[in-house]
Amino acid sequence: MSSALPPNVWPVLLGVLGAVFGSFIATLAIRWPEGRSIAVGRSACDGCGRTLRATDLVPLLSFLVLRGRCRSCDARIAPAHWITECLGAAIGIVAGLVAPGFEGVAGAVCGWLLLTSGAIDLAAFWLPDRITVSLAIAALVGGLAGAAPDTTERLIGGVGGFATLWLVAAFYRRVRGRTGLGGGDPKLFGAIGLWLGWRALPVVLLIASLAGLAVVLAIAVAGRRPTATDRLPLGTLLAGAAFLCWALSV
Repeated sequence: MSSALPPNVWPVLLGVLGAVFGSFIATLAIRWPEGRSIAVGRSACDGCGRTLRATDLVPLLSFLVLRGRCRSCDARIAPAHWITECLGAAIGIVAGLVAPGFEGVAGAVCGWLLLTSGAIDLAAFWLPDRITVSLAIAALVGGLAGAAPDTTERLIGGVGGFATLWLVAAFYRRVRGRTGLGGGDPKLFGAIGLWLGWRALPVVLLIASLAGLAVVLAIAVAGRRPTATDRLPLGTLLAGAAFLCWALSV
């Protein structure tokens, strides 16, 4: 689909938007699992409660100027803020580079929703249905608007993605007598299937599995022996793998 803007504008535009969205996503990932308000309003310091000024809220730049601490109480600003802002910007830049125009915007939106799911799952082992449903809706809208793959492949991917992890979870529960996958993981994989289509799902699962294995090996190398009760945020791994697959396939 053609774009009225020059191709080199899209990475900048989506990168800036991504940093802004990343700031909100970081706050969401910290506050939502704790049951704190996520309503849009005046932001405040988590340490002293001081209402933050506009100059305190410039993504990345404010963190650098304030040296990672609150201007009033000197409390440390959680690194999750600038890390998520960087990831949000990176998603926008990559989307703008690989697919300038509508398809890149659609990819960035899905990427930011995946970032939200991944950040919350990493923080609290929780995948909110509202975010997953939003990703599914965005994926279907993109398909209906003409973005590849076609709607049939997306629908097969949605059903197949959900069914695959649901069956894995049911089998593990039957054999081991305990829950091995959270209820949100099959839903997220189904939403990813609606975005990428069924053909991409094996690759997404393979990349996520290899990333999980790399994390386990890193833990072992660091000197702590992994145990059977250790948990990995599969949603975070799936989210990263899905965006990588999209970026490489456009």
